[in-house]
Amino acid sequence: MKKLLIATIIGALSSTMLLAATDAAAQGTTSTTAKKPAKPAPKHRIIKRKVNPAKEAKVDAVPEGSEHWSCAEGMQFDLKGDMARDQIVTVHWANKNYNLPRQSTTTGADRFHDAATGLDLVVIPTKAMLFSDKDSSRLADECKTVAMQQGAMAPTQANALNPANRAAPASGASGQ
Repeated sequence: MKKLLIATIIGALSSTMLLAATDAAAQGTTSTTAKKPAKPAPKHRIIKRKVNPAKEAKVDAVPEGSEHWSCAEGMQFDLKGDMARDQIVTVHWANKNYNLPRQSTTTGADRFHDAATGLDLVVIPTKAMLFSDKDSSRLADECKTVAMQQGAMAPTQANALNPANRAAPASGASGQ
C-alpha cells in the first residue's frame, strides 16, 4: 500500500510539473526563473545622402589672362599674375584655382606658397616646379611657357633684377 501511495503522489507531482512546464513554455518563461522578454534586434537604418552635384564636381574656370605652362609627363597648369611684381599669383591646377602669396627666398628663386592648401610653386630662370606640402611630393616638373620653350628665361623677379638682363653699358674709355 505504501508503494501505491508513493506512486500516486509521484504521478500527481509529475503531471503538475508537466503542466507547469507547458504553461511556462507557452508564456516564454520558466517556472523557476522569470526572464524578461528579449528585445528584438535593432534594425540598422541605412541613410542615403543626396549628393550635391555642385559640390561633387566643382571645377574652377581658368582665370582670364592666364599663361599656360606645359610640364614633363603631360602635366600642365595655368598662371595668372606677374611674377616679377605681384605679391599673389593665381595657379589653376587640377581644375581648381589657388591664390599663392609670394614668399621671400635667399636663393633668388621666385616662390609662391599657400600653407592652407599646401601648394608650392617655385620658379627658377629655366623652369618652374609645383610641389605639395601635404605629402612632400613634386606634382609637376620642368614646367615652361611657350616663350621658355623657345629659349627665353622665366619671367621672374630675379630675372627682372639681374643686371645681365638689362641693357649692357656702352663700352667707353676705361681708366688707363
